[in-house]
Amino acid sequence: MTGYWIAAAALLALPGSAAEQKLPGWMAGAWCTEGPATDRTCEYWTPDSGGLMIGASITTKGGKAASFEQARIAPVDGAPVYFASPEGGPAVQFRAIESGPASITFAKPDHDYPQRVRYWMEGEVLIAEIALADGSKPMRWQFKRVG
Repeated sequence: MTGYWIAAAALLALPGSAAEQKLPGWMAGAWCTEGPATDRTCEYWTPDSGGLMIGASITTKGGKAASFEQARIAPVDGAPVYFASPEGGPAVQFRAIESGPASITFAKPDHDYPQRVRYWMEGEVLIAEIALADGSKPMRWQFKRVG
């Protein structure tokens, strides 16, 4: 029985495993897609503060707000969970399924769309993608830091 617990502890300690995932502090800041302020999407993320990151996004089209989302990332049972509240609706929870030094993927396979939410850095660009669990029907945003 002791060998089982040692093996289980070793699996939980693997880099990127749910037991070790930290909040994605590298996402903190103000980010906008390129283009005029009248037609773009911006996301804002607070730094990890006591185990909580608060986020918000707004999309403008033709100079008018077209959509918005309130979000937060907080640990639940040792793994980060992304709580998304599009248009101020009830929060949908996406649990982190993998992470790296500058990437994190959240999933909720039983949700209609999206089922997967991914964030990662490519150089100085923050990329966000939503998709079905298998990666189909992706929507992607490339953000540059602002302000």
